[in-house]
Amino acid sequence: MATTEAAQAATPRVAVIGAGGWGRNLVRNLHELGALHAVVEVNAENLRQVQTICPDVPTYTDTAAALANPQLDAVAVATPVATHYEVVRQALEADKDVFVEKPLTPDPSQAWHLVELAEQRGRLLMVGHLLLFQPAIQWLRDDLAAGRIGQVHSVHQERLGLGRARDYENALWCLGTHDVAVQRFLLPGRTPRGMQVHGQCILQPGIEDDVYLHLSYDDGLQSHLHCSWLWPEKRRNLVIVGSEGMVVYDEINQVVTHHRKGIDGHLDNIDEGAETIHQGHGQPLRLELEHFLDCLRHGQTCQSDGRFAAGIVDLLAEATGRLRNAENA
Repeated sequence: MATTEAAQAATPRVAVIGAGGWGRNLVRNLHELGALHAVVEVNAENLRQVQTICPDVPTYTDTAAALANPQLDAVAVATPVATHYEVVRQALEADKDVFVEKPLTPDPSQAWHLVELAEQRGRLLMVGHLLLFQPAIQWLRDDLAAGRIGQVHSVHQERLGLGRARDYENALWCLGTHDVAVQRFLLPGRTPRGMQVHGQCILQPGIEDDVYLHLSYDDGLQSHLHCSWLWPEKRRNLVIVGSEGMVVYDEINQVVTHHRKGIDGHLDNIDEGAETIHQGHGQPLRLELEHFLDCLRHGQTCQSDGRFAAGIVDLLAEATGRLRNAENA
């Protein structure tokens, strides 16, 4: 990363590697931010669509050729998850900073190797855990730290709907990754000490369509996540229960509600009403990429850096291992 003041102030030059459906969102946003320097894509139709977005930007069909460009500062990787390790490794070894879509890799050892490689090379490694850049989540983290609802007792998350089933990853990896990242972001410094996970393979063997993940912490805090792509209604909810009240985050409508409710020491109900304390839709992808570019300019640590993301891969891999052991018992 550049160290001079002039270089820090300049807009970093970024290549997008992988311009499929989500990759084109990266292309569009980085182009609008004036940071897009090149696009790497092997599919001819995807390249055609890229050229309608940014006809002036060079394109490559070979990653190595793009990485050999000395003018390139960084890459944004949106290739299939199974390819993340090799693509990110190549970029780091070419001394490029890296933004890569979540999850970092499907394998913990690969994830930690990339973290170590980035640190050895002095490169920035950021993983695209998009929900961390929803303004409501940023606001909620500060609100919890300020103690609005007192001591946090429990966290409840739902990510449900009739979604697109996968044949290579279960609902926890596909959907629950978002919520595990949010939970770790909202509860900084806390490490789960206990885990229970239950899943059901309905559509195809070995791929859980419906998963419940329960985590416990040393101070008695517990979290409960339900994720499924085989559900009749779309739900994206976060409920946090504290000693002095409760908050509910409705992700679909981007509303955070404070409930001044609870049960006192005499087991009597307390209900002093509720109020909306945050509302408003943001542009999390734009905010996420702006954060990445700012980190490149100023050499600062990313909110979702490699270590944060590798910890999530660790947790998801452990949960999936327990599911497999239960299925084979």
